[in-house]
Parts: sequence; C-alpha cells; structure tokens
Amino acid sequence: MIGNNLYPVTCTLFSSSVPNPQPPTPNPQSKMSTWQCVKQCGACCNLDPAERPDLEEYLSPPELELYLSMVGEGGWCVNFDHTTRECRIYSNRPRFCRVESEVFQDMYGVEPEEVNDFAIDCCRQQIEGVYGDRSLEILRFDKAVGL
Repeated sequence: MIGNNLYPVTCTLFSSSVPNPQPPTPNPQSKMSTWQCVKQCGACCNLDPAERPDLEEYLSPPELELYLSMVGEGGWCVNFDHTTRECRIYSNRPRFCRVESEVFQDMYGVEPEEVNDFAIDCCRQQIEGVYGDRSLEILRFDKAVGL
C-alpha cells in the first residue's frame, strides 16, 4: 500500500487514445515521477469497448469474454461503485485490471523498467479522456505521481 489515500490499482490502459500501447519515449520529467493510482478516480473503470477497438490484440478469448461481461451502463464497469468511486472486486479483480510488470510485459510487451513511465502516460491519457485535461482527477493524479 502506498498511502492512506492512495492504493495500487490498475489503469486498464485500453483507451482510444492508446490504440496500440507502445513503450513510452523517454521523458526527463517522468524520471522523478513514480506511478500510483489515486483512490476514487475510477477513470480506468470506464471500459467502453467502442473506445478500445484493439482489445482482441492483447486479451485472450476468455479475458475478452470476461471484459465484455464487465461492461455496464454508459461503458462503466459493473464492479465500479459510482457512489464511493471504488472497485467492488478490487482484491479479486482480473489480470487485465492490474498494473504489474509481468502483466504489462505479457499483454503489451512493456519491459519492467518501462512500466512506470508507460503506466503514467496511459493513465494520464485515460483520465483526460474520461474527465478532461483540467479535471480534479488529472490534477490529483499529477500531484500524486510527482508531475
């Protein structure tokens, strides 16, 4: 656990702004940044398949079936509690809902030393896509990761 108001969860990294996730280009600013998920953001819980046309490229058929079964009203995950803005199945969430080196290497080909920058870039894109580039969520995320 990273802190009282922060906890490590996944940014699913499946957004239209990242159609084919690639390792990030080196960013001198992010060298001092450390990825962490900001509690009560939930941007990664917006699973709308229309925004993720390449799901089949990195999810196995059983994972794709599970993913699609999790899409609820408005594209939001059925396990996302809109009141608390937290995941109801956090401790048992699927593999594709985890920011972990081995998952990123398997799904996206991201090397362990690139996971931090990759996760920061993808989370920023997802948060901006869901809430906007001037939202409270992006400001909280940037502050939490040290940008």
